[in-house]
Amino acid sequence: MHLWIIPLLPLAGAAINGLLGKRFARGLVTTIALGSTALAFAMALWVAAQFAGLPPDQIPHIERYATWLGAGSFSADFGIYLDQLSLVMLLVVTGVGFLIHVYSVGYMEHEGGYYRYFSYLNLFMFFMLTLVLANNYLLMFVGWEGVGLASYLLIGFWFLKKSAADAGKKAFITNRVGDFGFLIALFLLIKHFGTLQYDSLWPLIGKYPIESGAAGLLTAIGLLMLVGATGKSAQIPLYVWLPDAMEGPTPVSALIHAATMVTAGVYMVARSHLVFNRAPDAAMAVAIIGTLTAIFAASIGIVQTDIKKVLAYSTISQLGYMFMACGVLDYVGGIFHLVTHAFFKALLFLAAGSVIHGLGGEQDMRNMGGLRKHLPYTFWCMTIATFAIAGLPPFAGFFSKDRILWSAWSNGYRSLWLIGVITAGMTSFYMFRLWFLTFFGDYRGPNPEAAGHAHDAHAGGSHGHGAPHESPMVMVVPLIILALLSFIGGWVGVPHSLKGSDHFDAFLSPVFHAPAAPAEGAQEQGESTTELAFTGISVSIALLGFLSAWWLYYKRPELPGRMAKAAGGLYTFVLDKYKVDELYGAVFIQPLIALSLNVFWKGIDRGLIDGAVDGSAAGAREVSDEMRQMQSGNIRSYAGWVAVGAAAVIAFMVWRGVR
Repeated sequence: MHLWIIPLLPLAGAAINGLLGKRFARGLVTTIALGSTALAFAMALWVAAQFAGLPPDQIPHIERYATWLGAGSFSADFGIYLDQLSLVMLLVVTGVGFLIHVYSVGYMEHEGGYYRYFSYLNLFMFFMLTLVLANNYLLMFVGWEGVGLASYLLIGFWFLKKSAADAGKKAFITNRVGDFGFLIALFLLIKHFGTLQYDSLWPLIGKYPIESGAAGLLTAIGLLMLVGATGKSAQIPLYVWLPDAMEGPTPVSALIHAATMVTAGVYMVARSHLVFNRAPDAAMAVAIIGTLTAIFAASIGIVQTDIKKVLAYSTISQLGYMFMACGVLDYVGGIFHLVTHAFFKALLFLAAGSVIHGLGGEQDMRNMGGLRKHLPYTFWCMTIATFAIAGLPPFAGFFSKDRILWSAWSNGYRSLWLIGVITAGMTSFYMFRLWFLTFFGDYRGPNPEAAGHAHDAHAGGSHGHGAPHESPMVMVVPLIILALLSFIGGWVGVPHSLKGSDHFDAFLSPVFHAPAAPAEGAQEQGESTTELAFTGISVSIALLGFLSAWWLYYKRPELPGRMAKAAGGLYTFVLDKYKVDELYGAVFIQPLIALSLNVFWKGIDRGLIDGAVDGSAAGAREVSDEMRQMQSGNIRSYAGWVAVGAAAVIAFMVWRGVR
């Protein structure tokens, strides 16, 4: 199938624009950047058609091109591993990634560094495709580190702005903490199995029994992999980089937070399902971390006023749902939510970018309102995305979120289910809060004539001029396509309890060596009825969130301010994100700075190393100074010293002769 061409296309685009783009006209930069990703997406569709015709015994389809690394009996290939899971990720990354590229043409039209932006965007696509198509963990790790590098470049795109540069560094360093755990997991795999190739590793791991007693090798590997996943997918405790990543351009937020980087941890856990299947403690840790992250981030999102920050904490929360699904061993459910989330979260970020563009850079929802009249396309697209993430039928998010909650309950994780349901209500509330604050009521910003001149806090320039206005069609068309996917994207996973065929489950189940869900006729009627009842609970809680937001932010908009004032310090504490960044600063960052400053710099560097060098220099200077005193310039003195020296030589010779 020549699968190597797919990641090579965006790499070529990144290289051409990065090296030569400064000399190109913007139109040529756009053609190269969009052309490379469009061709990658087109080839991904062709590969999907070819894959559909493969017999089961030829799946996975593996292509090896060269031996990359060999050391003794260990080797790693440059190769591609195509199965149902990597095909789904391939289509999501290239499809959603291409739409974000198209949107960026309009959003970044008036920005400096246009060629550099698209070079970074293409580079990100290359590394993400490398990550999901790799046929071994080492090549996956190259893509894993590569998306971290590219995200650093994109988040800090406006590098002259200190907050953007700091956010890029924060993302990069925080991810390195998680990557340390992932790397140790790979070392353990090499030590005990001698390979990182998927097709060689799975049979070896499959021979291991389930570690039901004391934690063993696979539990250690699974927990270390989880450490890596918490960094890349922004889970507790390494989630802190993602909200700050909003300093990058809005399309970057959509790319990082929707279909690509943040889902890498979910993909890695799903790809490593054989490890977690045999390490229940590690799987439980995945479920607990995901569930706690989901409700924790949702609680912060409720009080945020920056439209992008609300969506950032929403992303962290939704990723928690994906981890919950994988932790309760419903990997298909986790990937299903990954796909639907890619649609509606990319749409939410791009729609938010359209709002920001239409208001000249304004991001504070308190300065919005009534925008549905000025931005009709954006309003309807964001409406679909809001209903989807809230989990209301028949939108995409309803089917994937409902599946996760049902999996938690039916597999015996009742407490996780309860937290998940509460989080679903909170999600619905803060998303409809955003919806009402942004699009309903009266416009609360500057007068319409001055609105377009608002300071652009995150773009470093102006996105629009004049009164609030709709975005150009190059930005609107991607919104419409994503809105359609956010509406119908979940229909491939309609469960049997709702008289569906659940094609998504049937397609992905072979990857996880699990039978697809049985047909409706084979299900017990009691189980189907119970599942329907729990579906009703999840829909009811979403409606409750909608009604609460409607009452507080549409019917009685004066109430939230009173409630915040009544809550006092508690409200401020949540608004300040529970002071976690300050805690990390006090516990980790400041002691590290103090250690570096006082011990390593002042003590070792200046005191020991520089002290030794400076001390040697000072000693040489003192000796030289004393010796210098002998050079008086007096001829009598020199003659006296010559005589003394001659006498000493004669005395020595006489003494030697006597002996």
